[in-house]
Amino acid sequence: MEGLLRRHAPQVLGALVRRYGHFDFAEDAVQEALLAAAGQWPGHGVPDNPRGWLIKVASRRLTDVLRSEEARRLREERVAALTPRDAFTAPPPGAGRAPSEDDTLTLLLLCC
Repeated sequence: MEGLLRRHAPQVLGALVRRYGHFDFAEDAVQEALLAAAGQWPGHGVPDNPRGWLIKVASRRLTDVLRSEEARRLREERVAALTPRDAFTAPPPGAGRAPSEDDTLTLLLLCC
C-alpha cells in the first residue's frame, strides 16, 4: 500500500495545484489525504480508483482550509477597518511617558 500511495501522491498534488494554485496548502491537504488513506484503507480495502479518492479527499481538505483562510482574512479586515489609524503607528520617542516612568534603570538593577 505504501508504494501505491507514493505513486499517486505527486499526481494528486499536481491536480490540486493546477486546480487551486496554492502549492503550500495543496501539499498539506495531500499529506492529510495520505494519512486518511493509510488509516482507512487497511480496514476497508483500497477503493477502485485510489487516485480519485485521494484527489477528492485532498480537495475537500483544501477547500476547508481556503474557506477558513478567507474567513480569517475578512475578520482581520473588519477589525482593521474599526481600528483608528493611529493605533497602527508607534508613538514618537518620549511621547506619553514621563522620565520618572522609565523602567529601564529599575530593570537593570533587578537583573544585576
